[in-house]
Amino acid sequence: MQRTLPSPRLNLFPASLGPGQWNDAGHALSGTEKGTDVKELRLATEAFCRRDDRLAAQNCGGTFAVYFASLSALLFWPTLWPIAATLILVNALSGVRLYVLQHDCGHHALFSARHVNDLAGYLLSTFTLTPYRAMQINHNAHHAHVGDLDARATGEIQTMTLAEWRTAGPKARLRYRLYRNPFLMLPLGGILTYAVLYRWPRNAARIGRGGIIAQNAILTLWLGLVWWAGSGRGFALYGLTVLVAGSVGVFCVYLQHNFDGTRWDRPPRHDIRQASLHGSSALDLGWWFDLATANIAYHDLHHFNPRIPSYRLRQCHLSLRDRFCLPVIGWRAALQSFTLKLWDEETARLVPFPDALADDLTAFLARPARPA
Repeated sequence: MQRTLPSPRLNLFPASLGPGQWNDAGHALSGTEKGTDVKELRLATEAFCRRDDRLAAQNCGGTFAVYFASLSALLFWPTLWPIAATLILVNALSGVRLYVLQHDCGHHALFSARHVNDLAGYLLSTFTLTPYRAMQINHNAHHAHVGDLDARATGEIQTMTLAEWRTAGPKARLRYRLYRNPFLMLPLGGILTYAVLYRWPRNAARIGRGGIIAQNAILTLWLGLVWWAGSGRGFALYGLTVLVAGSVGVFCVYLQHNFDGTRWDRPPRHDIRQASLHGSSALDLGWWFDLATANIAYHDLHHFNPRIPSYRLRQCHLSLRDRFCLPVIGWRAALQSFTLKLWDEETARLVPFPDALADDLTAFLARPARPA
């Protein structure tokens, strides 16, 4: 039975540590069985926790400059589709960066002063379509319960266990298959979460209804300004940037905790330190990907020490990964992770669906009809 948690999630749809490092295929490398000393790693990461208001302002200012420049070009200057597609991608990725910076503010890790982080978080929330306090409360609950099978309600991607799958009915199986299908999850999950569900979060009463209403009112003014500047065509192009940004965001969120080698467990065996470090991935997908996503791909050290600002996270991981045998995942293993669907508690790893889609469809269609 799952525990009742104080902070319901905003779902996308609804001392030593081991193991060590993986190659691009996701296989364990040798020489990593010694584990990682938690205290030593914690001490090593503290050197990267220093917040620099100059760097924070440069990150915010530079990202906003790219965001508004690319959006203005889309709205005011009709262009050929190849150019428009490039601008849509640039604007979408700058939107992802804005979200990561807002996420940093939620941890009070971007600027040195707490109130400046909060002010920046509220400012960023209009352009990320994400109410700041809702994001902050739900995300911090996720940090507090990461890797806890009894607290999956705080997660951002729903994960069934293999045992739950085996006892689920045909309808539940088909629904979960659709949910975990990346061709549906990436575009629809982003739009549903950021454009729809965040308009009135489940815990709106706890967050404060007034703040949610105010944020939605400001967002309405922003959307009205976009419509005024670009008419229907410009608004449609803006919608495409939201679609792409949401898809990239869900891509990152999925891979942060769904990969071969992740860690889940139930209390009392669940250890938050192990889950934070080894239940979170480090995606080494290249410098351009890190630039576009503000280094949030190095999620293991972010969960292990969320006080590390995003502008120091890549440097921190590169400096410590060999010394502490930290996991690294490349493009091949990242894409293969989308084939992993269920947590097998017996083998302690994510596994694909055990049954063919055709079998589940046949079982679903063969259900007895409900009496009229």
